[in-house]
Amino acid sequence: MKKRPNILLLFTDQQRADAIAAAGNPVIKTPALDRLCAEGMRFANAFTPSPACIPARCSLLFGQYPPRTGCYWNPHPMPTDGRKSFIGALTDDGYRTHGIGKMHFRPDRHALRGFQTRERMEEFPPKGPEDDEYVRFLHDNGFDHVCDPHGAYGAMYNIPQLAQMPPRLHPTQWVGDRSLGFLEEQSGSDQPWFLFTSFLHPHPPFNPPSPWHKLYRTRSMPPPKVPQDAESLQTYWNRYWNRFKYRDQGIDRNLVRCMKAYYYACVSFVDYQVGRILDGLEKIGQADNTLVLFLSDHGEYLGDYNCFGKFSMHDAAVRVPLIARYPKCFQAGSVSHTPVSLVDVAPTILSASGTAPMGHPLDGLNLADVAAGHCERTEVFSQYCTGEKAMTMIVNEQWKYFYSVPDGREYLFDRVGDPEETVNRAGLELCEDARLEMKAHLIDFLRSVGETDILDGDDWKTIPKMELPANPDALLPIQDQSWADLTIPGYSL
Repeated sequence: MKKRPNILLLFTDQQRADAIAAAGNPVIKTPALDRLCAEGMRFANAFTPSPACIPARCSLLFGQYPPRTGCYWNPHPMPTDGRKSFIGALTDDGYRTHGIGKMHFRPDRHALRGFQTRERMEEFPPKGPEDDEYVRFLHDNGFDHVCDPHGAYGAMYNIPQLAQMPPRLHPTQWVGDRSLGFLEEQSGSDQPWFLFTSFLHPHPPFNPPSPWHKLYRTRSMPPPKVPQDAESLQTYWNRYWNRFKYRDQGIDRNLVRCMKAYYYACVSFVDYQVGRILDGLEKIGQADNTLVLFLSDHGEYLGDYNCFGKFSMHDAAVRVPLIARYPKCFQAGSVSHTPVSLVDVAPTILSASGTAPMGHPLDGLNLADVAAGHCERTEVFSQYCTGEKAMTMIVNEQWKYFYSVPDGREYLFDRVGDPEETVNRAGLELCEDARLEMKAHLIDFLRSVGETDILDGDDWKTIPKMELPANPDALLPIQDQSWADLTIPGYSL
């Protein structure tokens, strides 16, 4: 009987596509990811179905775009109609399935969503050590005083900060250690396995442990990409989240470069864990019998366009790293420029494992077919929010077009002539044919998935523009861990 492949899904949160040395970044140090690129295929035009954590993960699990899952932004729940995730399909087909780290399931953060078992590490565990294995581990190791295990949020969300624990207790190391533990547990078993290794980093706050925070220096960091008319390239959601994350009261260029240094340090510490895990696969003799996928849910602006976070459609936010290693399907050291999406992960895994489809229509394709050149699809899509708040995108190798309903505005970028996305070509006469074609294809797609509330025939529905509150303190959040005791006798109110 032919041995079925194991599947290792290595997942990061908020990692830009260009945050890999092998992708052309001359500053960042990622030897493990470079090795993965050398041994597999890098998909240079991989995009998220939504530039937000929960909807992106939802599309990953079910192989469908947000209009089909109904999950468009973080407050929306994942489907509760009983549809099966690709993980559930693997479990039903005899795979040992296990998840480690951040899953961000909603509405039930404890849901298995097809996993047989999980080891939980979430950003905001509502009960602390009672329902989060990592927080319990941290407390058991004498760090029960730490009320922000993943860094201080709120006003400090985008402020670089040193982790409050040593590397051996850091959440990134914990995910790496637990993943190695799982591999060792499976080393003597003939049962095929699926492991979802999900790191919280480089999601902010950017808080690497010592001495990783010294790996990059502020003055050595390149400045962010800020075109002369950067403000005109921003969207309502860029402005909204700049305000929400305390980043709309002026730009400190040195602070932004320090953010990048700490962000890169977080990526490198994840890379170190990836290297350990790949070595662990070699150790148990399963490297060539394991489909390894490395990807992220969305990107991070890091000051590009004077913006921070994600939640918009520039490449900084929607283009993600995606690497596939499986010698039977992906040529070592190869690069594909065909547009692909996180919705392609489910059909890729189901095909590699020989598992039957999940019972609902999939929007994605098998990446092995893309790698072999057997792909007629030329465009992929992304959407954030719905109705009057919606932003929706279509992208191919040449063009990216997106429409922001809150702005009532089109954006068109020439990805070949202007790969840095510095000029919005929507409205330019020489690009009118491209604008009309991309717009028509996007509207056709939206109709095909029933997303018609923002359409008026073959055009966009006119909806009043949205503005931020005039008060600059409006929308500024307080983000504390709900389980943490923040009282200070004699000082607290």
